Amino acid sequence: MIKVFAGSWALLLGIMLLMVGNGVQGTLLGIRGDIEGFTTGQMSIVMSGYFAGFLIGSRIAPEMIRRVGHVRVFAALGSLISAVLVLYAAIPEWVVWALLRVLIGFCFSGVYVTAESWLNNATSNETRGQTLSLYMIVQMVGIITAQALINFADPAGFMLFVIPSVLVSLAFAPILLSISPAPPFDTTKSLSIRALYDVSPLGVVGIFLMGGVFSALFGMTAVWGTQVGLSVLEISIFTAAIYFGGLVFQVPIGWLSDRVDRRKLVVVVAVLGSGAAALPVLMPMPFWALVGVALVIGGISNPLYALLLAYTNDYLEHDMMAAASGGLLFVNGVGAIIGPLIIGRMMGLIGPNGYFLFIGVLTLALALYATWRMTRRASTPVAEAGPYAPVSPTVSAATVEAVYNDLTELAEHAGDDADVTK
Repeated sequence: MIKVFAGSWALLLGIMLLMVGNGVQGTLLGIRGDIEGFTTGQMSIVMSGYFAGFLIGSRIAPEMIRRVGHVRVFAALGSLISAVLVLYAAIPEWVVWALLRVLIGFCFSGVYVTAESWLNNATSNETRGQTLSLYMIVQMVGIITAQALINFADPAGFMLFVIPSVLVSLAFAPILLSISPAPPFDTTKSLSIRALYDVSPLGVVGIFLMGGVFSALFGMTAVWGTQVGLSVLEISIFTAAIYFGGLVFQVPIGWLSDRVDRRKLVVVVAVLGSGAAALPVLMPMPFWALVGVALVIGGISNPLYALLLAYTNDYLEHDMMAAASGGLLFVNGVGAIIGPLIIGRMMGLIGPNGYFLFIGVLTLALALYATWRMTRRASTPVAEAGPYAPVSPTVSAATVEAVYNDLTELAEHAGDDADVTK
């Protein structure tokens, strides 16, 4: 792992600084929106904008990279991100914020695709899985660090918008000044939603539902926190717990995924998330208990996405994985766009508990649908199931394909070695 880090530290450092900027703007806008007097419905549109931009970027950015190259796209999108972070404070109008969120979502999508291309090119088949794990860890550390940063200045002021803008600008220095050459880039086409559904109904429905959960956690947490009267420190702790849970829970869920029926594991994990989300709705809870709820809900979200992706790949040929991943990312993106809009409506109708109710309903729906699907098709034997990779909805289709191919090859080699020793 140390060897892997030594070979890609510049890129990983840059990604961490970018995630600090992204994490700050996600939480800060929810707090600042309340200060500016924006309604929950208006903030739901603002937060949805990021995921709309991200979805658009996932379709357009690969073609941009192919036409003008990694470096130009990376530098251009980075400049736009840095500018948008300052414009939020300069123009505190919710419609402008919504448009800026679309733009910054588009930019981050392109940045992720570009960074992952460099990362994939800089690693071997044997180390790509470790590199992706480091990449995911760095992303989570960046977002958690961002929550601490929010407490160093007044959210009503200008400084909390300037600091992440500067960090984002600095993030590109170690990347663009590194000696690594820009890799070749091929665009990836996606399977149609119908074809994906025919291959894995649970994968399509589950990842759509998880898109809604992911957008709730990434987009609406601070909006909920302001509604219930949490302080800035409490909102930052609650949000950090979500991402810390997502980091820690990947390990045990990934371990179990390779050893038990994945549909049963989906049911168990989803029920755990739904039960945790139901607690604040059913009873008043002290803040420390809410942090525990955040830890569990965050802990099931990213692993469930990776688990559903691994389950879907069990029914795919290797040459279909990239196309399927592109389609599933699109499905997840659509769910993420719709999620904040529904949460905003629910919170407007029933109050802050609409936040937890939305997450609880979606995870319960996933558990019920997975249970029903177990009656419709026999499961893939555990011995024949493919590997689990700790991927998140932000990872590009090309990266998913590369990682799964490498993990599969390593598993096959391990199996051949085991046969030789018998």
